[in-house]
Amino acid sequence: MKKTVKKIFGVLSLLLAGITSPLFAEIDFWTDAPNDQLADYIVNQMTNEELYSQILMFGWAGAEPSALLNDWVDRGLGSVKVFGWNTDDIYQVAKSISSVQKKASAGRFKIPLFVATDQEGGWIRHVKGDTSITPGNMAIGASGYISDSWYSAYYISREIKCLGINMNFAPTVDLFTDHDSTIIGSRSFGEDPNKSGILGAAWAAGSMAAGVIPTVKHFPGHGDTPYDSHVFLPEVNIDWNTFANRELVPFSYLVKAGVPAVMSGHLAFPKIDESGSPASLSKYFLTDLLRNEMGYQGLIITDDMMMNGATLYAGSLSSAFRMAIEAGNDIILSSTTARLNEALWTINLKLMETDENFKARVKDAARRVIFAKLEYFKSDNAAPLYPDPSHANIDKQVPDKEGEAFFLEQACRSITIYKNNANLVPLSEKNGGNILLVGALPEFFTEGKKRYPGAKEFKFNYELGPNETQWVCDNILATAKNFDTIIINVANERHATIANKLRESGKKIIVLSIMSPVFAEKLVWADTVIMGYSWSDWSFKAMMGALAGEYKATGEAPFK
Repeated sequence: MKKTVKKIFGVLSLLLAGITSPLFAEIDFWTDAPNDQLADYIVNQMTNEELYSQILMFGWAGAEPSALLNDWVDRGLGSVKVFGWNTDDIYQVAKSISSVQKKASAGRFKIPLFVATDQEGGWIRHVKGDTSITPGNMAIGASGYISDSWYSAYYISREIKCLGINMNFAPTVDLFTDHDSTIIGSRSFGEDPNKSGILGAAWAAGSMAAGVIPTVKHFPGHGDTPYDSHVFLPEVNIDWNTFANRELVPFSYLVKAGVPAVMSGHLAFPKIDESGSPASLSKYFLTDLLRNEMGYQGLIITDDMMMNGATLYAGSLSSAFRMAIEAGNDIILSSTTARLNEALWTINLKLMETDENFKARVKDAARRVIFAKLEYFKSDNAAPLYPDPSHANIDKQVPDKEGEAFFLEQACRSITIYKNNANLVPLSEKNGGNILLVGALPEFFTEGKKRYPGAKEFKFNYELGPNETQWVCDNILATAKNFDTIIINVANERHATIANKLRESGKKIIVLSIMSPVFAEKLVWADTVIMGYSWSDWSFKAMMGALAGEYKATGEAPFK
């Protein structure tokens, strides 16, 4: 009886707020009512299971959503994540998204799913197929153009939006503080906190203009550690002054710009929060600092809770989920779909029955999620709920035709002549003599041969083991002795080892650096170093074009 009366009063309140449905019509997500009041009504009608399900985000491992994931959607799962292991067939991605959204629409409240992915640009590109491999954030930092950041996000977002993806875990505004770290590397806009904040805000704006929700990460900053939170919990031992004037600055720009989502990082700052808790599980970082002091109003989403940086500290996955919720996260992300009877579900669901404060926090998070969904899905720029998976439709939009022209221009603006002491730029076969191209990636050789058709090639695998690296070093000098100029493409530490071996040849050495610039930074002995920051086709075209003098490279390294 009490439940019936409560529902009637809820209906009446919506009627007074402007609802147009009949009094006893079923009220759901698509009911015509103010978003804030409809969000309140829905969460007040939800069971504990529905509330808790709404703040969970799971991924699936196969090409198609598993039966287990579909069972979770039936239970009221709030969000799903598209990871890079199931995205080579983008037509299947669109079909899968449509199928889970249709299942969600059959639920009691017809609440659609947030469908997220990591499409940062550069080398973080979870949705594959024919989606664009772009120059990435550090290339944007090197050009310094705010418009490059805006349009990069815009074109990336248009591609994934047509597949039904409505949330992107980007931009990354972690700073390039620890140059030896390759965890962030070229994912960063650079060292400068203010510049990174401005470019990050532009990136978020471009994403929203295209109709995809951006998620700035990894709060409060992953740039000053070489360690990977997938493996264990990194500690960043900086004082408050450094933290406030460096790490927090980019996020402050995004908060002021009204970014709709922030991802919390599995990182400990023991001089800031003495508990040693990762920020993702810290009420101080997420509630006291981000929400209350910085004034952030949007969603807070955890990084993947299957990462050791969270679970090792918490002691168990169920404890990690509980701590993440209590800390202030609104969406709890797991790359693995939980079993229906798993402790992270059963224990925390039981806690909702016995702990009023915990239930209130879950309800608050669910309300934030539903309100954000109402604001997004009832706008006129949302991603399609049921994307057309046909080749004819997707092939028109992926890759983005306007984006292709833009990304080449952006790459050209980013190319940095880091060193040119021997004045080998511009290089021709006249001043270069016999030229040897040394590297791993096909586009490097393709673009090199276009400019230097007489050049010869020395190829090795991109991912080299120690034995293969040693073999290359043992044989490269015998080949190099027959050439005057050697152009080597360096992407990682093993490639740099080969470049250092070539120093013994006494030949003119030109380094074309891609990915993290840390390796090329240490090759200062080379005659010429050109930085491109990415393995995209456009970056190779731009680097080789700059080397050949087809245009003057104006990019500046976004670090000292």
